[in-house]
Amino acid sequence: MILEEVVQFLHRVPPFQFLSERVLTDTIKGMASEFYPKGTVIVRKGDTNVDYLFVIRKGGVKRSLYSENEEILVDYKGEGDVIGYLSLFGEDIPWADVTAIEDTICYLLRKDEIKKLIDTDEEVRTLFSKSFLSPVINDAVKEGTKKDFSYGCGEKILFTTKVGDIAMRSLFTAKDNISIKEAACLMTEQHASSLIFLNTQGQPIGIVTDSDLRKKVVSQGRDVNEPIHTIMSRSLISSDAGEYCYEAILKMIRYNIHHLLVMKERRLWGILTNHNLMLLQGTSPLAIVKDIEAQSSVSGLIPVSGKINSIYSILLSEGASGGNVMRIITEINDRLVRKVIKIAEKELGLPPVPFVWIGFGSEGRKEQTFKTDQDNAIIYYDPVDENEAQAAKNYFSGFSVFIRDSLLKVGFSPCPANYMASNPVWCQPLKTWKKYIASWTATPTPEAVLNTVTLFDSRAIYGDENLLTAFRNHLQSHIAGNRLLLGGVASLSIRNAPPIGFLKTFVVEKSGEHKDKLNLKVKALAPIVDIARLFSLEKGISATSTIERIELLSDYNSIVKEYAEELIHAFEFIIMLRVQHQYEKIRNGLQPDNFIRPDKLTNLQKRTIKEAFQIISKVQHLVIDIYREMIW
Repeated sequence: MILEEVVQFLHRVPPFQFLSERVLTDTIKGMASEFYPKGTVIVRKGDTNVDYLFVIRKGGVKRSLYSENEEILVDYKGEGDVIGYLSLFGEDIPWADVTAIEDTICYLLRKDEIKKLIDTDEEVRTLFSKSFLSPVINDAVKEGTKKDFSYGCGEKILFTTKVGDIAMRSLFTAKDNISIKEAACLMTEQHASSLIFLNTQGQPIGIVTDSDLRKKVVSQGRDVNEPIHTIMSRSLISSDAGEYCYEAILKMIRYNIHHLLVMKERRLWGILTNHNLMLLQGTSPLAIVKDIEAQSSVSGLIPVSGKINSIYSILLSEGASGGNVMRIITEINDRLVRKVIKIAEKELGLPPVPFVWIGFGSEGRKEQTFKTDQDNAIIYYDPVDENEAQAAKNYFSGFSVFIRDSLLKVGFSPCPANYMASNPVWCQPLKTWKKYIASWTATPTPEAVLNTVTLFDSRAIYGDENLLTAFRNHLQSHIAGNRLLLGGVASLSIRNAPPIGFLKTFVVEKSGEHKDKLNLKVKALAPIVDIARLFSLEKGISATSTIERIELLSDYNSIVKEYAEELIHAFEFIIMLRVQHQYEKIRNGLQPDNFIRPDKLTNLQKRTIKEAFQIISKVQHLVIDIYREMIW
């Protein structure tokens, strides 16, 4: 390592660039240079023995968290970026893993030397403060001042605070052999909003909340001398004390609960409530869900839906990854759609036969972002006679139009291809859907293949899920071994080549409104989605999200097994670029789209997306090798 080269490099990196030659030379005394091969974990979350500040000289790293073996990408850093600076100003330990995403060289500056410099030199302290802390503070202030007063500014803390840090340890427990009245008295005496019931081993077997007393006892005039187990909830949803709060929020939204048991080392450790989370961050996505559930009309949902983009913009600006924003958007949009359907049932009456409302496209794959179209259909039970058939047809015709128009009012644009339940083709009894499948798979024209893969991405949003299960089983039985159909699906998966030329230059749009831009959705995301879907069809994988499919296919498909990690990283990275781009569009009062200018990307982003394109291209060529004789 040549000292002059180091000084020359650091003179381009803030705040080192502002240090005098003498101070900089003193600062780098004892400095080391380390090479980290691609994949090396440079810093581990929670490591208390990190004695260095890392300055990336060459290469790139990612910061990520892990939950239930799922990687949650936080961000990327490249040449000139510094890792570990916040710990200079406090006793923070690393809260995320830092991993080299390519061969990386870092300069390692001893923290004790830098801290000594900061403590003794006011000018240096001011420079470091301005360079590292001020952007954080300014961003928080800036975001806070533009927020609606109904929102807090603590969303970032959801991703850094563990459930165990805010859960209540003062648990109120009892045996389940008491009456409802005795349980209510205990809760009143303790000023508790919930009572947990334990078995003889001390394990929780049920919970009663104040909401249960209101809904199951008071409103129904139930005898309070009945045993408590008659109203006790036995489906206990829990979080581990080590999970992050955003994971707890996802569970609360998914299961529509406001109390979450907290476990530690398989023992009941505490309880987390919606109130705890509200105190933590001022308000939360749960508040949006609560607002949605409180509405009884479509007009009431319109202002609530208008808040959704704001709260997700906050999540993104405060450091949430694109994947996490996407997951939360999907969860909340599901609740919004379900509420609209419930309002439709209230307005039009209950349907003559049970049904299931299904979503497909990005909704079916749980990959929604800011710009979301309606992609849906209805499957209903086969009517028993002609009268019931006509009644069902009449009902669902008006029902689906009511929902289409209502969803438009709350921000979901109609599908340009008319893949919606309001289209009679996409609103049929199960037997008709089965006929569709038989026809599409027997003669897989391009349109039939498109219809088949569209329905393969479907999931139940509301209603009787058994109908969708029966439909998917029928679909899978017609796909198994159907090489002609799979050849058609393979053709779809290679139709969009990644936009990169022979000399690794970007291939941009040549003309029109998006001239000189890259289409992230069609040219980058769609190929990965199509490849994961193709192999899932082939192997009968029922998961619908692209990442889940890739993870599951790792056990069944040799190609995916070899490239799974790279495909997931590529997908996550492109999603992040897309969400950030759309977020910026919204911030500037523009309609979000999927077109980015490659010349606006940082060098690290350019390298990473080119690598993503190369992986996609490589896997597409392997698809061609397998299905060469059947590709159109």
